Amino acid sequence: MESIVEKRSFQVDSKGYYGSFGGAFIPEMLYPNVEELRENYLQIISDPSFQKEYSDLLRDYVGRPTPLYRANRLSEKYKTNIFLKREDLCHTGAHKVNNTIGQILMAQRLGKKRIVAETGAGQHGVATATVCALMDLECVVYMGELDIERQAPNVARMKMLGAEVRPATCGSRTLKDATNEAMRHWINNPVDTHYIIGSVVGPHPYPDMVARFQSIISEEIRWQLKQHTGSETPDYVLACVGGGSNAAGAFYHFLSEENVRLVAIEAAGMGVNSGHSAATTALGKPGVLHGSRTILMQTEDGQVTEPFSISAGLDYPGIGPQHAYLYDSGRGTFMSATDEEAVQAAFELTRYEGIIPALESAHALAVLGRLGASENETVVVNLSGRGDKDMGTFMKYID
Repeated sequence: MESIVEKRSFQVDSKGYYGSFGGAFIPEMLYPNVEELRENYLQIISDPSFQKEYSDLLRDYVGRPTPLYRANRLSEKYKTNIFLKREDLCHTGAHKVNNTIGQILMAQRLGKKRIVAETGAGQHGVATATVCALMDLECVVYMGELDIERQAPNVARMKMLGAEVRPATCGSRTLKDATNEAMRHWINNPVDTHYIIGSVVGPHPYPDMVARFQSIISEEIRWQLKQHTGSETPDYVLACVGGGSNAAGAFYHFLSEENVRLVAIEAAGMGVNSGHSAATTALGKPGVLHGSRTILMQTEDGQVTEPFSISAGLDYPGIGPQHAYLYDSGRGTFMSATDEEAVQAAFELTRYEGIIPALESAHALAVLGRLGASENETVVVNLSGRGDKDMGTFMKYID
């Protein structure tokens, strides 16, 4: 019998689909913007001058390669070999800058003068504001009103970097609503503005483009792991998933490696069936969200269900179309962690290894005890961001 990996490709096809997921479901007014990107992105990315500028900035500005660190005390506790891919050590404190560097270079080559973006936890907003300051481009960031309140340090950073932060006041006032507002802004400013989407969501070519920029994560993991263990391939790769850009990057160069188990961890909030959750694959069904066909949480009549998570970056009612296909095909394993489990995992990593993770990343750490990994197996956890931005939340749990 053929394996899942042997008979299927997990990369996007020529029409912008991963299996039955993906595509570009967009208003007519957005068609010229999206088509301009679709026609040019692969040629621009493959151009040697782009490649050189991008790789130089990743090295000299972002600080790549980020370390692959063996967490000795955590490994001892869980009786397996746990490595942390330290994306929290990137400039700006998360993996998001890998993508914003790539997209700002893309925007320049397309002649754009203004940038619009959305953000949830604020890390993508900070990374966008950072590269706009670097390249002297105007920057508007939409952020849910609730997220502005709970991620105040990142809001301050964006403003200091010169970005205009606009609140999204409709719906749940979180990431979904910020994305809606950013797309409306792009529709109204189609000629001079580029929309830097922060995750592997949205209409084609965004999911593929963002995944390509984030693929540097798994590219580094392969050669770093070989230095540590003699093998390029781990037994497990773990990453949290909201939209899923850090997971897409961590999985990218292992998609065709059947012996590598790809584990995506969603936010269960107060519990998968509590009515306050963002566990998309457990609760969702196929539909269209923000320009692509994917899996999303929705009512019987197709209205988007409001998600809930203690982590602003995972507070999203869908997943990227590639992740939807990984779930649907069985190539990816999807798990979830509650708010409480994520907080406990964050404190555990802090006390065991002296590393304070972002609440988003803590969801991935929270399932280590449920993996069933053996003593001679290797687990790589993508530590996608640092926890400075979440100290206000963490302090509530400190006596």
